Amino acid sequence: MYHNFYYQNPYRTNQNPHHYSQHLKQNVLTNIEPIVQYGLKEAQYTSYSHALRESSAISYLMGAGYDPMIARQIVESWEVNETF
Repeated sequence: MYHNFYYQNPYRTNQNPHHYSQHLKQNVLTNIEPIVQYGLKEAQYTSYSHALRESSAISYLMGAGYDPMIARQIVESWEVNETF
């Protein structure tokens, strides 16, 4: 079924669950796209595992409410010689 947030969202107005699902999908993909692109670029200079960890950590912090640029700066501050 659909996530409980749909039913608890006070801002929804006559949205059917399919419309909400499509809106959520588009919102998520739009917000993570810059991080995906950053990770792909980062992978050219480091390993794929490093780039995935970095992108995932940034996305996690964004999900916790951090601004994307601040999240990126925090994660990059954890690096020492391109390793965590």
